[in-house]
Formats: sequence, structure tokens, C-alpha cells
Amino acid sequence: MGLYDRDYILRRSSYGHWTASQYSYVVILIVINVAIFVADALSQGRLSSLTAARVGTISRPWLWWQFLTYGFTHSPQPSHIFFNMLTLWFFGRDIEYLLGRKEFLRLYLTIVILGGIIWSAINQIQGLPASVALVGASGAVVGIFVLFCLHYPRRTILLFFVLPVPAWVAGVLLLAPDVLSAIQNRDSGVAYSVHLTGAAIAFLYYYQGWNFGQLWDRLGGMAIWTHVKYLFQRRPRLRVRHPETELDDDTEDQADPKLTELEAEVERILDKINQFGTESLTRTERRTLERASRLYRERRHSSGTQK
Repeated sequence: MGLYDRDYILRRSSYGHWTASQYSYVVILIVINVAIFVADALSQGRLSSLTAARVGTISRPWLWWQFLTYGFTHSPQPSHIFFNMLTLWFFGRDIEYLLGRKEFLRLYLTIVILGGIIWSAINQIQGLPASVALVGASGAVVGIFVLFCLHYPRRTILLFFVLPVPAWVAGVLLLAPDVLSAIQNRDSGVAYSVHLTGAAIAFLYYYQGWNFGQLWDRLGGMAIWTHVKYLFQRRPRLRVRHPETELDDDTEDQADPKLTELEAEVERILDKINQFGTESLTRTERRTLERASRLYRERRHSSGTQK
């Protein structure tokens, strides 16, 4: 079996199958984290001093991008990134297969961002110095692991690579120190609030049946994105027009606003099919596709008749 035939290197399409056309996002995330870790080591920590989130970040909007970049930055100790990426590798692949590549990435990044925001806000309220830094993907990794435990509670996990326990037991043992630290308000040097944020999002995601892609679609995000893409699409180049055929050309090239709107809607629906499958379409969306299909057939027939 070749490398690109293995299940962990393949991707899941909207129809539940895997193809080798793209790497999984688990692999991509691990590669990015390792690359940044190496770059930070070569820069002697200057990169991490820039990308780490800090207690004061919450009150500095121009630095809010650090609520994302901290999740791809790790401390100089190799064990920090090693265990984070190892856990993501072991358990992230099942969640990515279950949710799909894009939804997995949306969930992962949501945990990273919200974890950083909540950590910064809590510590600023508690009066910690604004320079205290936060780095590491552990919040998102904990969230992915907890979601794994919720979906597969009885799957056997080798705790410390030796002791076989059900996944739910491993999840309890993982979260117990963070819960105790939160109750005792203990400064253990570990960002337990980030871990608990990741776990809380995983619980809500599981029990509330969340899907960030569908939520984005219901809020009209897909339609907005489709229109934005249309605004930046390349337009046809100008061409020389002959007076004797100008009337015909004007008739052919005149843009129909309704047709343009229909094309944008069709593109949005096709993007939705690509993400969630045909089962996710509403009755109105199906009728729109049928209407567009009839219109395109009529235009092709009309074009062939004129020739």
C-alpha cells in the first residue's frame, strides 16, 4: 500500500468517501505547527514573542490576530508540541472523518480563538500582568479529544501507552486536573481555562448538534461569500466590435441582472452540496437548480439553432 492510499492521508468528501486529491487537515495542522516550532527555534524565540497571545491582548484590538496565532506556537520544550501533535494525530483523524475536512477545521479554529479570548479576559479580570503569554494548541486538542470521547466512549485507549481504558475514562482523567485547578483558582503554569473552554465547546457541539458550516449558511454567509467572489472574478477582455454586427453583439452581450443573480445562487447551492451533500438542500434550492438547468438547456439550444 502506497503512502497516498492510506486512510489517514486521504480526505473525506461530502458524500462520505475519501480521495487522495488533498491531504487531511489534521496532517496540514501538524505540519504547520512543526514548521512554526522549527522557525521559532531558529529565530531564538523571537517568532513566538510575536505570535503568542497575552493577557493584555484582549484590550488591544490591533493585536487580536494573536488569538489565532498562539494556537500554532509552542514553548521551546519539545515535549509541549510533541504530545499536542501526537494527541491530534491519534484522535483528530476520526473526528475529521466524522465531520468532514472543512467542518473539522472550523471547529478546531473556533476552539483556538475562543480559548485565547476567554483566557485573556479571565486573567485580566484576575489582575495578572498584561505581559503574561499564552502559547500552544492544547485547548483545541483537548476539545477534539473530548469530542472523540463523546462519540466513541467505549473505544479502548492505551493510557500512557500501557494501560487499556475506555475513552470516557481517559477523558475524565484528562479534565480532572483542569477542573480542580479552576475550583481552587490555582496557578499551575498550565492554561486550564483554555483546556476547559475546548472541552465546553466540544460538549455543546455534541449535545446541541452544532454544525458551524450549516450555521454560516443559515446566517446567509454562503450567499455573501458567493457575491464577494463574483465581485473579484475576472471579467472578459474588451474586444473590437464591427458596426455591422453591433446590434447583434449588444443583444448577446447585454448582461441580464436576473441571470447574474441566478448564477450566483446556483454557485452557492453547489458549494453547499460540496460541503454537506444533496440531502442538505431545501425544496426551494432544488427548484432553483431545476430552473437553472432548464434555462441553460434552452440557451444552448437557442445558440445551436442560430449557428
